[in-house]
Formats: sequence, C-alpha cells, structure tokens
Amino acid sequence: MHESPRIRRLRSDLAALERLRDESSVIRFRTSGKPVQQYLIEFYGKSLARLRGRVSVSEKHQVEIKLGASYPRSMPEIRWLTPIYHPNISEIGMVCLGGYGTHWVPSLNLDELCGMLWDMARYHNYDVRSPYNRDAALWVANQTNFTFPVDPRPLRDLRAALGRVDHYEPGGASAPAGAAEPSRSGPGAKAGRYADFVRKFASDLRGITPAPSQSAPPVPEPEGLIILDDEPAALPSAGTEEEVPAPVRLRAADEEILFIE
Repeated sequence: MHESPRIRRLRSDLAALERLRDESSVIRFRTSGKPVQQYLIEFYGKSLARLRGRVSVSEKHQVEIKLGASYPRSMPEIRWLTPIYHPNISEIGMVCLGGYGTHWVPSLNLDELCGMLWDMARYHNYDVRSPYNRDAALWVANQTNFTFPVDPRPLRDLRAALGRVDHYEPGGASAPAGAAEPSRSGPGAKAGRYADFVRKFASDLRGITPAPSQSAPPVPEPEGLIILDDEPAALPSAGTEEEVPAPVRLRAADEEILFIE
C-alpha cells in the first residue's frame, strides 16, 4: 500500500524515538494516534524550577509534542507541562528554539528535537539575549549557586557509556571460526566485551614490541638506577629443614644494597 511522505516521516520519527529510548536513561515517552501524532515526553534528570520564589532542582519533566497536519513542513507544537525556570521557556511552557523557531528545518528529526529540549532543561543550552522569561534571564546572568549544566549526562548517555567498542578487533582481525557469538544484552555481557577488548589490545601491543637490535650499542644504565637481579631467591625444597633464603641483591651504579628477610 502506498504511503504519503508524511506518514513515512511519522513512522520514521517513532522508530527514531524508540532507538533513543534504548540508548538513554533520561527519556521515556507515551504516544497517541495511529500513526502517532502526539507525544508526551518525560525527562528524568536535573533541571531548575522556581516555586514560591525559590529556585531549586527538579528531577522529572514532561513536554508535550504535537505533530500537526502540515508537519514536517511546519514546526511541531511544543509545550512544557511541568514547572521549569529557564530563559527560553515561558512561564506557561512555550518553548523558544532560537533560529529553528522562525526558520524551521524539516530535516530535523524528532529524536534530535528531544536532544535540544534536554540540553535546554539541563542548562547546557540557554540564551539570555532573547529570552522568553526575562526574570529567569536576569537570574541566570547573576546567580552563583548552580554550576551549569546542572545534569552532566547527554541524552544518549547509555550509548556514550559503552564507548562504541563492541566487537572491536585490533588490525581488523576476525573472530576464530566456530567461536560462539557473545550475548548482546545485560550488564555482564557489556563488561565481558570490554574485558575482551582490553585483553586483545594488550596482546596487540605485545605483538608489535620491537626486538632489540644486535648491532645497536648497549644503552648505558642511568646513574642511580636500581635493577633487580634476574635470578630469583632460592626456596627451600620439600622435606628438608627450613633454610634461610639467600639475600636479594640489588645492583646500583655505585653501591650494593642488600635486603635480608
């Protein structure tokens, strides 16, 4: 069945938000409509709200996003539902997206829009020069109680924590034939993949350590450097009386130091 470009875009936005939810501990959402044309976005993280004249940290935020009949040619309707104190969000929840508010770009996907909203909420993005809330702009310009951003996490914090090292093979080597495919879910699997990466990286470094050249002149030991002898201390053999182990000798440039146990 043929689908219009708008319907395809609506389906694409939903898929993008579902991927975003899997990569984030910050965002959750609820939907309405078939295809989905309205979202209730929930951010779980630190932002600021002003209640009874006092600015304090709030940790749950709700934003309503409506995709109108002319979306994506026109900008979605965005309204902040929970209290927030921000220069670019009005007291009734209207959101100013700067240049995107007056020059909407249809190529801006819904997951990217949510990233912009989260950056506003955590005060990673704010503009005091053209505020929606002048009182908040004056407060931001003079306050010293909070360090911005108030929440350090990016929206895709789970993906950032993994570092994208899954199945990394130094030098492009592939897994041995017949090797079992590791599980892709659960914290234990993530830790195992990280440990495998570290072991492979260390092995690769050992493999590229150059052998000493026979023609190269010996490198003199720097003065004052202490080097352990190669021979280990003798240990008492089984069934014999306990013997005092030989002292461990350390060579120095000018003197000998004896350590006797």
